[in-house]
Amino acid sequence: MQELWKQLGSPRNLVVFEAAARLQSFTRAAQELNVQQPAVSVAIRRLEEGLGTPLFTRGHRQVVLTGAGERLLADVSRAFEQLALSVESIRQTKQAGYVTLSASTAFNNYWIMPRLADLQSQHPKIDLRLQSSDREPDIDAENISLAVRLGDGNWADCESALIAPEAIYPVASPRVMAAAVDLRSLPNLLSQRLIHLEEPIRQRPSWSDWFANFSIRTAVPNTGLRLNDYALVLQAAMAGEGFAFGWKHLTDRLVDQGLLAARSDWQWTTGKGFYLVWSKKTPLSDDARKVRDWILRTLDEAN
Repeated sequence: MQELWKQLGSPRNLVVFEAAARLQSFTRAAQELNVQQPAVSVAIRRLEEGLGTPLFTRGHRQVVLTGAGERLLADVSRAFEQLALSVESIRQTKQAGYVTLSASTAFNNYWIMPRLADLQSQHPKIDLRLQSSDREPDIDAENISLAVRLGDGNWADCESALIAPEAIYPVASPRVMAAAVDLRSLPNLLSQRLIHLEEPIRQRPSWSDWFANFSIRTAVPNTGLRLNDYALVLQAAMAGEGFAFGWKHLTDRLVDQGLLAARSDWQWTTGKGFYLVWSKKTPLSDDARKVRDWILRTLDEAN
């Protein structure tokens, strides 16, 4: 970005350029921007010097874009339109009456979605927006009502309530599980095709961590499918691509439905947990409080 501003001089030069190109007049651009016409000429000249090419052909009362100018205008207009949409979205978020729940794609798909009809039947007027994220967002800065985090339940900026302890066991499609006839002992799982979760930002346990918990230090084969989203991992497992981690709070339902088979006798409870969190600083809206209470009540009823 620094290199870009070295070439363009200042973001202000792009604003001036867009107005002059759209209005085809330095004078009208100056009027729109509430500056003097020479200031527009200086900004355009600096932009042209930085780019090393003219952007306008100057006439007596009109300026016409060159080929380079037309190309720059197209990109600048698109960028400004996207920026305007982002600003409007943020502004509306601050004023919105809806409830935002930020969680992984897998949690939204496999925990929330199957239960969403129950929430809607109990609270039909609540507008719940599910936000899937591959990171842990700043819930105050991003105006998020509720979020799901993995940890020990202690965060300086958040209140929290336990959803489920982190418990992991191997899962696979029933067909793959039945075909794995040599799984009489846990080390034999190393000979099976494994599906690896490699999230780019959040830290998650690996197969090496899982085997190490059972005092198996043999290197995990580098072969197998590698995916960066747990929802994709579960889809691959159900499609018969191999063995995957089964986070118990998400996969128990899939096992009950016969979509996955599990070796729950090989469960690793890590000591961490998945928590529902909300801001300590910003009070929950009435609707957000209802969604929070519905989630916690649903958990209690399931247990």
